[in-house]
Amino acid sequence: MTSQTTIDKTGPGGPGDRAPAAPDPAPVKGLRGHPWLTLITVAVGVMMVALDGTIVAIANPAIATDLKASWAEVQWITNAYFLALAVSLITAGKLGDRFGHRQTFLIGVVGFAAASGAIGLSDSIAAVIVFRVFQGLFGALLMPAALGLLRATFPAEKLNMAIGIWGMVIGASTAGGPILGGVLVEHVNWQSVFFINVPVGILALVLGIVILTDHRAKNAPRSFDLLGIVLLSGAMFCLVWALIKAPEWGWGAGRTWTFVAVSLVGFVLFALWEKRVREPLIPLGLFRSIPLSAGVVLMVLMAIAFMGGLFFVTFYLQNVHGLSPVDAGLHLLPLTGMMIVGSPLAGAMITKTGPRLPLALGMACTALAMYGMSTLDKGTGSAVMSLWFALLGLGLAPVMVGATEVIVGNAPMELSGVAGGLQQAAMQIGGSLGTAVLGAVMASKVDSDLAGNWTDAGLPPLTAAQEGQAAEAVQQGVAPVPPGTPDAIAAKITDVAHETFISGMSLASLVAAGVAAVAVLVAFLTKRGENAEAGAGAAHI
Repeated sequence: MTSQTTIDKTGPGGPGDRAPAAPDPAPVKGLRGHPWLTLITVAVGVMMVALDGTIVAIANPAIATDLKASWAEVQWITNAYFLALAVSLITAGKLGDRFGHRQTFLIGVVGFAAASGAIGLSDSIAAVIVFRVFQGLFGALLMPAALGLLRATFPAEKLNMAIGIWGMVIGASTAGGPILGGVLVEHVNWQSVFFINVPVGILALVLGIVILTDHRAKNAPRSFDLLGIVLLSGAMFCLVWALIKAPEWGWGAGRTWTFVAVSLVGFVLFALWEKRVREPLIPLGLFRSIPLSAGVVLMVLMAIAFMGGLFFVTFYLQNVHGLSPVDAGLHLLPLTGMMIVGSPLAGAMITKTGPRLPLALGMACTALAMYGMSTLDKGTGSAVMSLWFALLGLGLAPVMVGATEVIVGNAPMELSGVAGGLQQAAMQIGGSLGTAVLGAVMASKVDSDLAGNWTDAGLPPLTAAQEGQAAEAVQQGVAPVPPGTPDAIAAKITDVAHETFISGMSLASLVAAGVAAVAVLVAFLTKRGENAEAGAGAAHI
C-alpha cells in the first residue's frame, strides 16, 4: 500500500504548491480498484445525473399537459433539480473527502434511483417538483465522489484521458437526453423517463460494491465545518432563488434584490468564517490559484450558453416545427455525436498541449454555434440545424474535459471532493443562470413584440388578461388558438406565435453567444493542473 506525498499548504498556485510526483500505486489485482473498471462504474452512475439534466426537457410538454402544469411549474421541474444540485454539491464533495468517496457514491446512486422511481409514481406537479429536489440532493453526493475516485485511481499521465471519457459520458448523456426522452415519451409515457433510472441505478450499485475501492488522502479532513455548510448553502440558495424568481417578480423588484443582498451577506460571512475555522469547508487559498478560479468561471459561462440555449431548442423543434419527441431528439443527434467523438480526443489533445488552446477554441466554436442558432426560423431545414448543433457539440467537448482537469488538477488531493463539487456546482449554477437569464430575455422579447405582431396581423385586440395568457403560451412556442376558431384566424395566430417565439429565441441565442465569447478570454487564464500527480499515490483503504 502506498501513501500520498504530503502537499505543501502554502496555497494553491503558490511556489510550494506543486507536489513531488508520487510513486505509482501498486499494480491492481482482480476487479476491485481497477482504474478502467472504476471509470466504467462511475460513468454508469454519473450518466443518470447528467441524463436527467436534459431528458426532462423533451418530456416537459407531456408533463405539462398530463398534470395541467403552468409555464412557471414546468420551469420548476428543471429549476428545482438544478437548485438542489447547486446548493449541495460542494458540501457533498466535502462529505466524500471526509468519509470516503466510495460510500458517498453508493449512497448517491441508491437515493437518486429511488427518487426517480418516486417521480414516476407521482400524480401531481407538486410531487414531481419535490422529488426532483431529492434527485438533485442525491445527485450532488454522486457527482463529486465520481471525480474523486477517478483522481485517486488514475496516474497523472492517464488522468486526462479518463476525464475525457468521463466527460464524453456526461456530454453524451446531457445531449442524448432529448433523444432517449423522445423515444420514451412517444412510445411509452413521460413517467418512463424517470423509471429508466431505477435499473441503471441498480447496475451502478452492483458494480460499485464489486469494483470500487475507497481512496482517502493521508491528510484528509477529520472534522466537519457545519457553520460553513449552513452559510454557504444559504448564500447559494438565496442567489439561485433570486435568479429563478426574478422573471416572475421582476428584475427591479424589491424581493429580487433582497434575496441577492442576503446572498452577498451570506458569502461575506462564509468567507470570514472560513478564515477562522481549523478545517474549513473550502480553504480560500484554493482561489489563489488563478487557473482553478478561471476553470470555475469557465464552467459557469459554458453552462449558461449550453443549458440555457438547449432549453428553448426543444420547444422550437416540437412546437414550431411540429416534430414528434423522437424526431426532435434525433435532430439533436449531431450535437450528441460530436460530444461523444470529441471528448476523448479533447482529453488526448489536452494531455499533449495543455488545456489553454483547446478551451479557447472550444468556447469560440460554442459562440459561433450559438450565433448560428440565432438565425434559425420557421423554414430552417434539417441540414442547417445539424450544422449548428454539430458545431456546438464540437465546442463543448474540450470545455467539459479541460475545465474539469483544470479545477480538479489544481486542487490538493485531500480536497479532490471539494474541487469536484466546485466543478459541478459551477456547471449547475450556470445552468440555472442560463435558464433564468435567457428565460427572462425570451419573456421580455415576447412581451415586447407580441401585441404589435398581433395587431399587425389584423387579429382582434386582446384584453390584458388574454395578453398575459397568450404570452405564456408563446414563450413555449405554442399558438394560443381558442377552441372553435376558424381555420384562417387560427393560421394567423399560429404565424404570430411562432414569429414572436423565434424572435425571443434568437435574442436569447445572441446573448448566449456573447457569454461564450467572454469565456474565450477566460480560457487563456487556465493551465495544466499542478497537483494532478498526487492522485496516483492515494492511499487505498
